[in-house]
Amino acid sequence: MKTNYPVPHVTAVEVPRPLVMRITFDDGCTKELEFLVGGNEGTVFLPLEDPAFFAAVRVDPESRTVVWPNGVDLDPAVLHGDFEPAGKPHFRDLTTMIDQPPARSSS
Repeated sequence: MKTNYPVPHVTAVEVPRPLVMRITFDDGCTKELEFLVGGNEGTVFLPLEDPAFFAAVRVDPESRTVVWPNGVDLDPAVLHGDFEPAGKPHFRDLTTMIDQPPARSSS
């Protein structure tokens, strides 16, 4: 049996403080994620350790997720918290559960 999963889309992103992004999704959910510095040598994530580069994050209108100028884009379902990252996590969830809508159902 195939289950249709409604992919969440990012509608807005802001950087309220260095290396932290606040993401708003099309279901009204907001997440605050902190980038984890260290252990990114030799990866596309290394430039994100620079707060000025990190602050260049934007929402790509085609993929409807967050992207940086070096091509890094993140899976919106992982950002939303529906799935674990495939590899090493690069972000820590700082989100509080205050005023969060209920989780998406898989039906």
